Amino acid sequence: MPTAKEWLARIHALPLRGKVSVMNVCGGHERSISMAGLRRALPPTIALIPGPGCPVCVCPEEDIATAVRLAMMEKVVLVAFGDMLRVPANLPRSGPRSLEEARAAGAAVQPIASPREAAAIARAHPDREVVFFAAGFETTTTPVAGLIAEGVPRNLSILLSGRLTWPVVEMLLESEAPGFDALIAPGHVSTIMGPEEWEFVPSRYGIPAAVAGFDPPSLLAALYSVLRQFLEKRSFLDNCYAHVAKPGGNLTARRLLAETLDVVDAPWRGIGRIPRSGFALKPKFASLDARERFAGASAEARKHAGEMPPGCDCARVVLGKIYPNQCALYGRACTPRRPIGPCMVSDEGACRIWWASGVRESSSPADAGASSQAQAVLGGK
Repeated sequence: MPTAKEWLARIHALPLRGKVSVMNVCGGHERSISMAGLRRALPPTIALIPGPGCPVCVCPEEDIATAVRLAMMEKVVLVAFGDMLRVPANLPRSGPRSLEEARAAGAAVQPIASPREAAAIARAHPDREVVFFAAGFETTTTPVAGLIAEGVPRNLSILLSGRLTWPVVEMLLESEAPGFDALIAPGHVSTIMGPEEWEFVPSRYGIPAAVAGFDPPSLLAALYSVLRQFLEKRSFLDNCYAHVAKPGGNLTARRLLAETLDVVDAPWRGIGRIPRSGFALKPKFASLDARERFAGASAEARKHAGEMPPGCDCARVVLGKIYPNQCALYGRACTPRRPIGPCMVSDEGACRIWWASGVRESSSPADAGASSQAQAVLGGK
């Protein structure tokens, strides 16, 4: 396979005459692109747009509020993947507004790295209710499905906030202004669900697409592919991660998802309800649903359904309408140390990634120094 330097040379040799906007869906892709400085190495006519690839960023506000309320209940141990602990909810400042603040206030909140840790904690505390706040896309939800299929302790319930990636991309493509000319599809999701899940992008919408891995050569190979497709006015799905993302995906993983979870319409924070974009426990596993077991806490949290924090532009960042540093709060009121929006919390959030890669100043499309990439995102192709 060609090296990253060789792929860059091929990309620079392409006869691009105008702006081309390419969306990379995955937060892992955005991290690799930013940390490797790929944007600076590309021709200025190419705009790489971070897309909706952060499950922490789109986790519904009401789910976070429910988790905080459950954590504050007596004899409840709340466990969650580490990124979820710092995401703020729009709750009164008189009380905890995140799981981290709830823990500081005395709640039993524990970060975990895998679903099996949730079961182990439940077995270690048989006299307490343990709630597993499980947020994530297909790759994270699959181990949750495996846990459910294995069977869980009676004192363990699940606050599920799982989402599928392709429906939000379809929503963008159905809009009047998708904001991108080509798509780099997520490698990990394709490994689970199969790369052919993204075939709808070229076949239904005529948009070039390629599945990519996470190192610069794979990402640049996918970028070169979609740019060639764009120039030649032909669209197809190119799998540039074929040694990992196999046709049909991971059959065991897909079987576990199908056996334990249903696909349902679901809310995305700041975006709204997207058809068939979420996972829900199948009726036979309803007894594991924390929303049913603690119905009062869930009902109270719905008061703030869908809201982002005031002034936060994370929803437009997630949808690729602006770059992270075009949010008015970026680097001013909102930093990794004091995050206001969810995109500044997670390692897969575009704002956090840009900050970590050295972008420390905010910008706006009206600024004289606004980049050509930012103009492309906002429609100036």
